[in-house]
Parts: sequence; C-alpha cells; structure tokens
Amino acid sequence: MTTTAPAKTKFEAVIGLEVHCQLSTTTKIFCGCSTQFGSQPNSNVCPICLGMPGVLPVLNEKVLEYAVKTGLALNCQIAPHSKFDRKQYFYPDLPKNYQISQFDLPIAEHGWLEIETEDGTTKRIGITRLHMEEDAGKLVHAGSDRLSGSSHSLVDYNRTGVALCEIVSEPDIRTGAEAAAYAQELRRTLRYLGVCDGNMQEGSLRCDVNISVRPVGREEFGTKVEIKNMNSFNAIQRAIDYEIERQVNAIEANEKIYQETRLWEENTQRTISMRLKEGSSDYRYFPEPDLVAIEVPAATLAKYKSELPELPSAKRNRYKSEFGLSAYDANLIADDRAVSEYFDAVVKLGIDPKQAFNWIMGDITAYLNENKLKIVDLPLTPTVLAELITSIADGTISSKIAKDILPELLAKGGSVKAIVQAKGLTVLAGADLEKIIDQILNENPKEVEQYRAGKTKLLGFFVGQTMKKTQGRAEPQATNQLISEKLNQVT
Repeated sequence: MTTTAPAKTKFEAVIGLEVHCQLSTTTKIFCGCSTQFGSQPNSNVCPICLGMPGVLPVLNEKVLEYAVKTGLALNCQIAPHSKFDRKQYFYPDLPKNYQISQFDLPIAEHGWLEIETEDGTTKRIGITRLHMEEDAGKLVHAGSDRLSGSSHSLVDYNRTGVALCEIVSEPDIRTGAEAAAYAQELRRTLRYLGVCDGNMQEGSLRCDVNISVRPVGREEFGTKVEIKNMNSFNAIQRAIDYEIERQVNAIEANEKIYQETRLWEENTQRTISMRLKEGSSDYRYFPEPDLVAIEVPAATLAKYKSELPELPSAKRNRYKSEFGLSAYDANLIADDRAVSEYFDAVVKLGIDPKQAFNWIMGDITAYLNENKLKIVDLPLTPTVLAELITSIADGTISSKIAKDILPELLAKGGSVKAIVQAKGLTVLAGADLEKIIDQILNENPKEVEQYRAGKTKLLGFFVGQTMKKTQGRAEPQATNQLISEKLNQVT
C-alpha cells in the first residue's frame, strides 16, 4: 500500500493510547490469591475472583497506593471522591460476566507526560484519566481446524482479578513515533515507581491505540478505529503508520471507514478487522454495590507524594545540566532506575560522571547482559568501582590492570587495593621502569638504529615491548617519555 506525497500533507492523524498496566502487587485486587506469573492454569483462584454467589470483594490497599502514586507521577489530580462500577460484557474469560472497573469517577484525571520527539524537542501529551480495575482471564486456543485454525479454546482464570491501572491519553499524538515514545516513557515511569514491571511479552503492559485521520486544519475528528494486539513499541509504531496509510487511502477512494476494533497482524504487517466497536452505553455501567466509595485522606496523599522517586525526565535533565552528559548518554543511563541510582552513588564519591558512565555502560553492562544479572545483584559495589577509577587516576594501577582485575571484582567484589597488592600489580615507574626499558633497548639494537635513522614510528614497538614485559604494569605516559628520551640521546 503506497500513499502519494500530497496525501501525506493533506491529512493528519489524531492518536490516543489506552494503556493497561498490571500492578506489581503480590495478591489480586479484591482477594488474597497470588498474582505469580507462570503458575499452573487455574491454580491461583478462589470463590471471589471466580465470581461465586454470595462472595464479597475487598479492595487491596496496596492497589490504591500504587494507583495514587502513578497518578501523582503523571501530574494528575487525585479525586477527592471516587468509586467502582460494574462494566457488563459477556466473554468466556470473564467469570462474573461483568468487570469491576471505574467509570465516571476515576481515581485520577487531567494529567500529562512529557516525551522527547524525533527532532530532539519535547512535547506534552495529556492524560485524560487513570482508573483501577480487575483483569480478565486468558483464553488459550488449541487443536486444529481447517477454517479457524483451532478446534477449541481453554480458559485460564489465574489472571482474573489481577489489579490493573488503565491510563488513557488525550488525542495529542500525531505519529507512530510519538506514540512509541509516549508508551516507552510511560513504562519507564511505571518501572521507576516500582508499580509495574512493564513486561509486554508477559502482558504486564498492554497498549490499545485509538486512531483517526482528518484533513489538516479541521477541528472535527475523523472516525475512530481501535488497534489491539501490539506486543512491542516497534509494533505500535508500525501498526499506526500502516493504519494512517490505510485510512488516508480509503478517504481518497471515497470508501467508508467504520468505527471498529482491528488487530495488528505481525506476520503480514497489517491491521485486520476484528469487530465493530462498542460504545460506553453497551456496557451498561452502574455503581458497584459491594464496594464503598474511596476517599484518600490528605495525610495519606502527602505521604504518597513524599515517597515518589526522582522521575526519569527530571533525572535526564539533571544529568545534562549538572554532569554535562549528552542527551544520548543521559537517556541511556537514566533508562533504568537501579542503574541510574548506582551511577549516582559512584558520582557522589567524587568520581567524574563521564568516567563513571563509561565503566557502567561499558564493561559492567556487558557483564550483566552476558550473565543475565541486574545491577543490584553485583558484588561490585559503587564504593569499589569508585576505588577502581580513583586508582587509575592517581597512577596506582593502569587502565589495563583495571580491566584485568575487573572480572574478579564483578564476580566476587572485594578491595581493589587488596587485589593489586596480592597479585603485585602496582604500576611500575621510576628506576624499576627505567631498568626494564634499558634491557629492551639493549635486546633490540637493530630497531634502535632504525629509529635513530628516522623511523620514529618504532616508538610504538618499544612501548609495546615494555607493556608486554611488565604485563601492563608500566605507566603509559612515563613509559612513552622515558623511551623517547633514551632513543633521542646522542650516542
């Protein structure tokens, strides 16, 4: 499908995201069942989450805390009074045939999240609302059928009743790239808060896109289409780009665009129709009679606000303004909260931020990736890394020695000073270094003669020989200077 250049200038997309994030509570929203992922099907269930007659839900206090903290982090207004509602729909993975959600009085509204656009500028995306709700179960389609691809479906209710926050953006997004940036920044924020692991492959973060196109300059929205089934940020961008092109081509061909739900088909890289979209009236919302209204006391709200960490955007700005890191480096080091806190701890010990960045994002990150570890699991503490960098700066060890002892520090921790002394790895300088250089020059008279005849590039040869003989313990600057002085002496 190809869109002509003029069409791209005549139309613009209007995009909003609905993001369901699974909260990282150990138990479900209205009962004490475990939320552990990967358990045996239908093992984490009870009469409450299965909707048995006569049972009563009780709100998990940690769910409310996580929802309020997320709302605060997204610059939302926390509702002085909110409630739960029943959302009626009928599907095999919904045992009660309704979902407990929030309709007209959500816990948080009117917020915003700032993203970085492709041209390096920032853009504020509005947050319409954030509300709490319970998750549905999961259908597993099995067997083989010539027409549908499966002969039967199995249902796993383990996920039923797991706590969700649904975060709905304003229709402020205009491109697939902006949508992906928004979803990434939202996930980054949720991870910083510790309220959601953001694992899209496990369904912890699920994004639905609402998209329409309209002629540039027109205020009225076009017909809205919802896209589901995107399990990566790259898929979100590609699905939106495809759908924009599809709708523009349909409008230009005078074809009707239906308000519907479409699925992103990864294999064919296209959206396909799933069903016509329901309106809110189809869900027949009414207040949940078994749960009391929610009012967050001012003291509790103040407590939650005081417990918020420094958020990713603030951290990136601080790294650029205080530490002089580039935008790219600041984005990289601030992407993960644990990594950024490790970095901060090293810098607080007086280490140059760029040096700390290079070690953390270089050798240390490579080790973590190779061994599938997190930085909090490292025996190499920020204090020991600071000692290592300081030892290089003050000439106690060379960069090569630091690289040589790093694997041991990463695996076991310990003291840099103790390892260096135990292995005799201190830097060679002064008379000891001069003696070794004299020996190398005496062993290579031909190369000495060639150097003095004008082949000065041989200086590197002598430096290399010195490093080899000293096993990297020679201080590089002193080595270069001493060799150069001796080679240039008049004989």
